[in-house]
Order: sequence, then C-alpha cells, then structure tokens
Amino acid sequence: MFDVAIIGGGAAGFYAAVHAAEANPKLKIVIFEKGKEVLLKVKVSGGGRCNVTHAEFNPHELAKNYPRGEKELLGPFHTHFSGDTVAFFEEKGIPLKIEEDGRMFPVSNSSQTIIDFFLSEADRLGIKVMRHSAVTNIEPVCSENGIKTWQITSIKSTYQAKKVLIATGSSPKIWGLLKKLGHTIVSPVPSLFTFNIDDERINGIPGISANAKIDVLAKPRNNTKVTVKLKSELATEKPILTSEGPLLVTHWGMSGPAVLKLSAWGANILNECNYQFFIKVNWLPDYHENGVFDLLLEIKEIERKKTILRTKAVDLPRRLWTNLVRASGIPSDMKWADVPKEKLQQLAGQLTDCKFKVDGKSTFKEEFVTAGGVDLKEVNFKTYESKILPGLYFAGEVINVDAITGGFNFQNAWTGGYIAAKAIAEER
Repeated sequence: MFDVAIIGGGAAGFYAAVHAAEANPKLKIVIFEKGKEVLLKVKVSGGGRCNVTHAEFNPHELAKNYPRGEKELLGPFHTHFSGDTVAFFEEKGIPLKIEEDGRMFPVSNSSQTIIDFFLSEADRLGIKVMRHSAVTNIEPVCSENGIKTWQITSIKSTYQAKKVLIATGSSPKIWGLLKKLGHTIVSPVPSLFTFNIDDERINGIPGISANAKIDVLAKPRNNTKVTVKLKSELATEKPILTSEGPLLVTHWGMSGPAVLKLSAWGANILNECNYQFFIKVNWLPDYHENGVFDLLLEIKEIERKKTILRTKAVDLPRRLWTNLVRASGIPSDMKWADVPKEKLQQLAGQLTDCKFKVDGKSTFKEEFVTAGGVDLKEVNFKTYESKILPGLYFAGEVINVDAITGGFNFQNAWTGGYIAAKAIAEER
C-alpha cells in the first residue's frame, strides 16, 4: 500500500513527489512512468537547456500568460509562483539566470542539471520510481474497514494507494480513464505551433527575424488569391486575433513569439478553421500604410540616383526588403527617381499590409502543448483535488490549462505539483 501514487514521471510529478516527501518524510510515495525515461519534456525544453520558469514576479501579470486558466491560476500563484520556484531550485544548489526575454534557465545551461537533481532527490527521499509502468486503470475501492483507497493497474501489476495524483500531461489514455470516472474532458487541440506558409516573399530566407504585427483575418475562401490588396470581403474584415512581437521566417513558414502567441490564444479558433486562414503582417508595426507611402516619396526625392533594391529604406533585414520590393513589381535595376507612385503604393502595402495564406501547422520544436483536459470547474484550485472524486489530485497539463512559450507551462506544473503535494501531506 502506497500513501501517494503519482501517475506521470514529468516535471509536475517529480516536483510534487519531492515536496510531499519533504513535508511528510513518512509518506510512502511511488511515481509511475510509462516510458523508460522520465522528465522527457524537461530534457528537450529550451533546446536542451530547460526553460525552468519566467522572470515575471507579479502573480496577476504571470496569470495573463495563460489562455486557458488565467482566472483559476491567480489564487494558486499567490501561494506558489515563479519567485518560489526560483527560491526552491537555488536553495537546492541550482542557481537560475534570466535572459533578455525573461526566460529563466539553470546557470549550467543544461536540462540534465534539473533531471539529475530530481533523480537524486527521489533517491534521497525514498521515492520509488517505476519505469515501463503505463497505467491502464484507476478506480476507487473500499477496504474491509471501509476506508476508501485507490487501485492502480499498470501493465506490470496492481497496486493500492491512499491518494492519487495525476500528472501525465496531455495523455488521451489517462483522459479516457478520468472520463470513465465521471470527469468532463475538454477536447484537446494543439496550442503552441508554427504557421505553414508557401509564399515567394518568404521562401528562401529562413532565419530572417523582424518585429511585426500579425492579424489573423479569416478562413480563406476557395480559389482566393492572396495579393497586396484582396478583392474580396477580407479587405474589410476585422482581425479575429492580433499579436505583435518577433516574427521568425522558417523553412516551412513563420514562427517566433508573435506567431506562437497567436497559436496559443487562438488554439480553438484556428482548430475550427482546420489551420487554413489568412494573416496580415505589418513588418513596420509603428507605421500605417499611408505613413510609409509618404516616407517612400521622401526617399524617392533624396535617393533619386540610387536603385531602390539596394537602398534599404526601412529597418528590415535586407533579404526581406529585397523580396518585398520584387513582390511590388519593381525591377531590380530601377532607380528611385523612376519608380511610379503606384509601385511605391504597392511597396507600402507589402510593408504594412502583407497578406499570406496559412495552410497547416507544425509543432513548435519538441515542446508539444495542447489546450484541453480536465474541465477547470471540476478542480479545487486551493488543493488541486478533484471536486468529483476525493483523494484524486491533478497537476500540470492534464487539466485544461496551457500557456504561451517562455517557461510558463513549467510554472503551471511547479505550482500545481506544489499545492497538491502540500494538500496531500497535510491530509494524511
């Protein structure tokens, strides 16, 4: 008989196990992991460096980074948030550093530092880690003396536990078991993903980055050709989603924080569009089209003898400027003095009103995140215990909480794991 059975050997599961064991050293704790390795997301996060958390130390502002869960996480973040996470790891001898964009990593720059720490702590605290132990069933049972316990069946054997913590992340099989137990599961959809775009204006220039404003306009209509000025209803449609920030051109289309924010906040909307939609990019978010046109007219007078292709008029990567000039129908050898006003108007449109057709998505690196999971109305966020099944707890992405990129999804895991662990240790 275990006091605590944790299903899922990831960040939330290990963080909860360590805190529960430290709060009550007498607890007999087991972690069930379906694979041969534990902490796989920790391993790949941040390009192998582990983006532990984000340097946002105001609970109200921290909660704003969660498209699903913002309201529910506000209370938990007042109990355990990024500052507490930093303090925990530093007290354990793992100092963290803050990068320019606010992401926090171990000073070692290696996710193995975090993995080694959790494994050594589990060994030190007597936490049993069972690998290759996929759980196939969970059910509440009553012992002979009437005390309710839990029966956990894995591919290896059947076990008993007084409390169960589900920390499996986005696991359709576990969601299926929870649904059988009476929980409502919000259908999962991808949350962090990049946009697939095949367009000559960005083809051949992967790695180009620029600060841009992106508007999601609508699902494309059949046979609609994307041009600078669309001759359709799209030209007057209001954006259904908007984001501003670094945009990265990739081999497959577009990524970067601006795109990832859209994919997170618009997870359900974009899923309904079947990932077929239009976006409008303003490569110069501080300007509108008429302002840029006026600027180009001024440059036309000043740089009359120079070719427009080689005279980069705005602060953009040169290869992107070149592609946008060509997309405006301006010949490579044309001088500023010879460029017709209508061509400059088209260039102003390309710079501020540049429309692209998105045709599908790609997973953002190895950091697959979904929107969906256990309905938040069925979780007590003071303890992370199920409101339907006493003795059953949750932590991490198994519930319908997800975040933008930058360490926020891990912070959700640390917070849920900590609060569930404290509640479990105190109830015994």
